[in-house]
Formats: sequence, C-alpha cells, structure tokens
Amino acid sequence: MKRLLIFAACLLSLQIVKAHSLPATDSSLRVARGNYSQKISQDTALALPLGIYSTSIFKLRLDSIQKDVQLDYNEYVQNYIDLYTRHKEEMGRVMGLSKYYFPIYEKIFREAGIPVEIKYLSIVESKLDPNAVSRVGATGPWQFMATTAKMYGLNMDSYVDERRDPIQASYAAAAYLKDAYQEFGDWLLAIASYNCGKSNVERAVEKAGAMDFWSIRQYLPPETRNYVPAYIAVSYVMNYAGKHNIITQNWNFSARTDTVMVDKFIALSNVARALNVDLTDLALLNPSYKRQIVNGTTALPRRLVIPYAEKRNYNALYDVLNNTPTSAVLQPEPQIAPAARAVSFVDPVSTIKPAGTKPPDYYTIKEGETLENIAADYGLDIREIKAWNHLQSNKAIVGKKLKLNPFAKISRG
Repeated sequence: MKRLLIFAACLLSLQIVKAHSLPATDSSLRVARGNYSQKISQDTALALPLGIYSTSIFKLRLDSIQKDVQLDYNEYVQNYIDLYTRHKEEMGRVMGLSKYYFPIYEKIFREAGIPVEIKYLSIVESKLDPNAVSRVGATGPWQFMATTAKMYGLNMDSYVDERRDPIQASYAAAAYLKDAYQEFGDWLLAIASYNCGKSNVERAVEKAGAMDFWSIRQYLPPETRNYVPAYIAVSYVMNYAGKHNIITQNWNFSARTDTVMVDKFIALSNVARALNVDLTDLALLNPSYKRQIVNGTTALPRRLVIPYAEKRNYNALYDVLNNTPTSAVLQPEPQIAPAARAVSFVDPVSTIKPAGTKPPDYYTIKEGETLENIAADYGLDIREIKAWNHLQSNKAIVGKKLKLNPFAKISRG
C-alpha cells in the first residue's frame, strides 16, 4: 500500500535527517491500509529557525502552485521533498506514467467537482501502478480495500477487479473525497481521511477541538501524519522536477489509444495478435481483466483500450471483436464471424456508463418499477445502484429514494 510513501518513510531518518545535520534516529514504519500496525519514532522537529521556512524558496514555489488544496510548508514537508528529489530515476518514471494517467484523472475530477491537483495523491498511493497490491489487499492506482470499493460501486468478480481500472477507480476515489470534503470542509482533512478513514479524522478533530490538519496531526495514526506532508511534497516535485534535474522517462506502452466497447467474451491475446502488439502492453492498458479476457455482454458491454490502431489492422480487429464467445477465447487464431457489426471507437472516459438519459442525483421508485428497469432507463448498471444505496437485494420498494449519481451527497431520507 502506498508504495512511494512507505519507501519514503523507511528511508526518512537515514537520508533526510542526516541531510539536515540532525542526529540519526532508528525509525521504521510498517503500514497497512485498514489495519494500522506501525512502529515509528516520535516526531522530531528540525532544529532550524522558523524564519528558514517562512522565507524558503520551497514555500514560495508551493505558494505559486497552490489552487484549491492548501499546500503548507514546514519541516515535515521539506523532509519528503528532500527524499523524493534524491530519487530522481523513480520520480522520472512516475512523471512519464503521469502523461497517460493524469488526463484521465483530471477529466473525472473536474466532472466530480474535485480539485484536479488531488491527482498527485495517486502517486503517494501506488506510484501510478494499476497493479499495485498492498500486503493487506488494497489494490489498484487508488489502493481500495474491497469493502470500501464495493461501497463506491467498484465491481470485483472472477473476471474483473475494477479497483485496477484507472477510470472506474478514479470515479470511486473522487466520490469518496467529495463525501469527505462535504463532511470536513477541508481538503487536507479529506485527504487524511482517504488514508485512515473518516472515523479516525472525526476522533482527531474531537480531541484537538480544531478543523485543520496541522492542529489534529498529533491525534492521527502515525502513517497519516506522514501521508499529507508526502502529498504536498509530491505536488511540489511534480511541478518543479526540472529544478532538481529530474527527467521525465518514457513509459513502456502506447501514448495514443482507442477505446472499443465489447459485447462478447474476447481474449486479449487474440486482440494483441490482430493488432500485432505485445500482449503485456495490451494488458497494461486493460489491468482490470484478471484473466486477460474481456467479459462483455449485450446487457453490459465492457471497455477495451487498445493502442492506436493502424488502418491495415482494422479488418483483423473487426474479425476478433465479432467472434462468438467460445471461439474468441479458445481459438488460437481469429475467426471471421458472418454477421459482424462495425468497430466503434469512443472516448475512454465517456464509456464509464452505457449511453442513456442523464440520470438525476436521486430517483423515487414508483409503482410497478424494478431496479432493472430504472438502471436500463438511465444507462446504469444495477450493481452500481445497489452499491451506491447499500442495497443487499434487487427488491424495489415503492417510495424509496435511490441515489443515481455517485457524486451526489448521501441522502439521509
């Protein structure tokens, strides 16, 4: 979980404290999302005059990039800035990956009303690795535990783990953060709650009698005390990498992609063969498919992201996408289907839900309606409706108000 943060915390006393000419301390940090088991040395303030921080070039730079999320500067933030800027190759790799992932995050966050700069939190969580898995099972670029993932509409079954899908997981992360901000009214507290849960932040607020991160920091779990400074430091590094000779590295998959909606079971290996691309690269673009099989159906088409297709490969791709489920998965070579439909390329983020009437934030169930009908009318997945409303069955209760927008404030009615 949060590989970059863990890596940073483990090296903090050996590299950063030494860099500031402080006595070295024996400090280690063991973290687990949802199960906070940590051993961490007591916080030690740097023995530097406060004026150093108030006039620092780092503070001036943070002030210049601050938008909606408060970017405070202090010794804790400086520690992480020092550490991340020392690991130039690692940060250069992350910067390369961001060229692909950040446009996805930004579009979703704008739609949800979330500050786009919170995209940097995914670096602290996973270093932008969709296949990241913590030792306690937190998964994907936004490191969701299964219980929280289900609450925010992410599907996990034998074929798919949507926690790994950069698009689906980003919608869920945005919904969580928006809920947290509506509760706390402060983005740093919302970010802290993403790490340790809303209840831990609520208890810390109660103990401190304050509603800002730095006032409640001492009452938070040790990992969370470091989590917010790490987020601020990553925000700094991603904006000022050039000042520290950090060079953006090329990523190892296609920058230009197309998206196809698939309504059959299709093996990624057959798609890779048709497009003459490496299966590993194709799987990296589609990390949620656990068996490397796109399990699309007519009722629930699935999104397939492919490297930009050359026109000469259209026919082969066309054939693969129109095979029967059995031949698509089992045949070693693509088979031509007799009644094939045209390949349709679409915007990847726009395919988060099937096309349909824009759903309202809330909908009151009427006599004779079913959840299936309501989902179909608004182009939603019934599993999403059940997850957003914490429903255990498909029973539709007349008069019940349903939440149909994951970004709408939770209804208490």
